[in-house]
Formats: sequence, structure tokens, C-alpha cells
Amino acid sequence: MTAAQNQSQVTPGTKVVLIGAGAVGIAYAYAILNQGLTDHLAIIDLNEELTWGQVEDLSHSVPFSGNNIKVSVGTYADCKDAALIVNCAGVAQREGETRLDLVARNVKIFDSINSEVMANGFNGIYVVATNPVDVLTYVTYKQTGLPSNQVIGSGTVLDTARWRHNLGKHFNIAPSAVHSYIIGEHGDSELAVYSSSHIAGVPMTSLLDKEAEQDPEIHAKIEDMFVRTRDAAYDIIKAKGNTSFGIGSALARITKAILRNEDVALPVSAYLQGEYALDDIYIGTPTVLNRNGVRNVVELRLAEDEYEQFASSAKTLREVNESTGLTN
Repeated sequence: MTAAQNQSQVTPGTKVVLIGAGAVGIAYAYAILNQGLTDHLAIIDLNEELTWGQVEDLSHSVPFSGNNIKVSVGTYADCKDAALIVNCAGVAQREGETRLDLVARNVKIFDSINSEVMANGFNGIYVVATNPVDVLTYVTYKQTGLPSNQVIGSGTVLDTARWRHNLGKHFNIAPSAVHSYIIGEHGDSELAVYSSSHIAGVPMTSLLDKEAEQDPEIHAKIEDMFVRTRDAAYDIIKAKGNTSFGIGSALARITKAILRNEDVALPVSAYLQGEYALDDIYIGTPTVLNRNGVRNVVELRLAEDEYEQFASSAKTLREVNESTGLTN
């Protein structure tokens, strides 16, 4: 079913149900309250005392936001009239635990959550933030039975923001003037698309070639910058225990694009149906978002080596997807 065919069926309004009252979920909640993106935020978490405390604390910030927003302790009944679900629930990787072990545990948790979500009549847009996000977005699509345009993962939106931030510092320009994407798995196999990157409208490759006349190591330095961007979460987690503000703001940006019907391209985890010669997989790529979720996937023109990296990243994800037993 296309987004256009499903348009009349998507639940209207701006009510948001947040599943997961941990650091990421509450950073997201704080961001959307201050940006006035919802008229009702309902928060669901197994820890009822924590949820109550978060709701009270967030409610006390509302008078400073300039908006009249209801914040409540939610139940799955709130999903019936929710325009948007943002799922930040799940478990973190244990020491000595493999990625597949983590996936298996979160698939079970998501099955429990998604059965409740759908039993209560949800038909809005579903955004997944829990890692491994590309796999769990695919899992959500399969478990809920929602049309693919209504199920989205946070993808490489945060990775791209980190990348643009670092490039902006290098070129001494605001990140908003940097147009460059990180695509693929939100993880170790992601890649930066150098071939279509522009700095204030100038191809980045030409700027780096010019810099190389004075600094022959510049290309290696930029590649090292990408590695540090890709691995930034590891360093932040080591220092403070989690990452929250960056991903919370990324989720708020996705929320704004959807609820305000922006038709803006963000590198979310979207379902491919022939793009990049791939199908039946969720992966990070620029995607046009509006009130119906995904309007269309943007297929970038990749250089040959970039295409090979992207295909390899997709292969990595597909292997993990297959371990869930939910693939076609």
C-alpha cells in the first residue's frame, strides 16, 4: 500500500505515545515539549514509579514552554487515538553478549509491546529508536502489520548530524551549510557519502583536493574524522553512561517532519522496495517524510565504492534480520 493510498486512514492530530521512560525517551520528551510539537504526550514504561516521576517533572516544565500541553502516565489504550508512537524501550547489550543475543531479547520485548499497541487500535506513524534500530524497525513492521510508510526507524539521522557538526568545525562554517549524509546501518558498517557532499554549495571533494595541495594527509584526516563520528557513541557512553540529548533531538526532528507535514528528506531507516537494487529491508537513507510517514525513499547516486559499501551494510543487516525468523 502506498502512502497516498493510506493517507485517509492515518490517525489525525498530534498526540504522541512514548514507550520507554529512560534517558533517551525523556530527552526526546523534553525536546518535543519545548518545541510545542504535541498537544498530549502519554508515557508508558514498566517502572510505574519512574514514569510518574518523569511525568510530574516534565509537566512542571510546560509552563515555561509557552504551550498548553498535557503530559500523562500512559497505558496502551492511549495508542487508539495516537498520531505517533516513539519506541525507546528495550534492553542494552550485556558484557559478553553477542549482537544476535541482544536482538533475540529485544525481539521478544517488542513482540509484547507491539501486540498491545495493535490490540488497542493504533493506526498512526510508528518511530523506532531502540538499537539495533534498523533490525528492530524491520521487526516492528513485521509484528504490527502496519503499511511500510507508517513504520520508520531513527536510522542515521543522528550520525548525519554528528558528521555535519564535525565537518562544520573543519570548514569553519555552520552545520546547516553542510550537505552530507551518512547512510546504511546505524552502526559499524555505515558510510559517509563523499561523492554527493557539498559545503555551502561547493563539492566537498573539490575543497579537499585543494586542501591537499597544502596538506597531503587531508583525505586521511577526514576519513579519521568519519571514524570518530561513527564511533562517537562509544566514547560518550564511556564518559557518561549513555547518549541521550543527540538522539532525543534527532527523534524530535523526525516528529516535527511528520506532524507538521514538512515533505523534508531525513536519513531515517526506511523500507526499501527496489531502491539500490534492494528490497524487504530497513536501512538508513534519505527519505521524504510528511504527515503520512514515508512519502518516498531518495535513492542517492553513489560512487562505485560507496555502492559496494552500502550493499555490504545491507548484507550485514539482512543476516541479522534472518536470525529473527521474520523475513519473507
